[in-house]
Amino acid sequence: MINPIKKTLAALCLMAATISVPAFANSAGDAKVRAAAEGTVAKVEEAVSLVEKGADKAEVLKALSDVRQLQKEFRYEQTERLRQKAGDRLKTAREQLENGDAEGPASLKATLEIYKEMLKVYNAAH
Repeated sequence: MINPIKKTLAALCLMAATISVPAFANSAGDAKVRAAAEGTVAKVEEAVSLVEKGADKAEVLKALSDVRQLQKEFRYEQTERLRQKAGDRLKTAREQLENGDAEGPASLKATLEIYKEMLKVYNAAH
């Protein structure tokens, strides 16, 4: 009589572990993606602010380097095309800012809008 009870309890424990581990892993993954998304938007906003204040080019480029690193973690299937577009726009904006092109700030602001849209899509799904 005790043996079937032990087997049942063992099976229930295994089921609970199987269900809770992926849920926990997914939650940790979501937190990582959300942090990267929010960090990306914040760093682009920082770069825009630095450009508007006339900060040193090196400071702006450092913020943009941080954006490049953060956006690698901001991966979500529904926003992948936007992420690629934002990455291309970021590269263009960076080149324009390095070369002193007057279009650089506008490209940077357009990049910010794409990242904000990505964050909005991500937040709507989570």
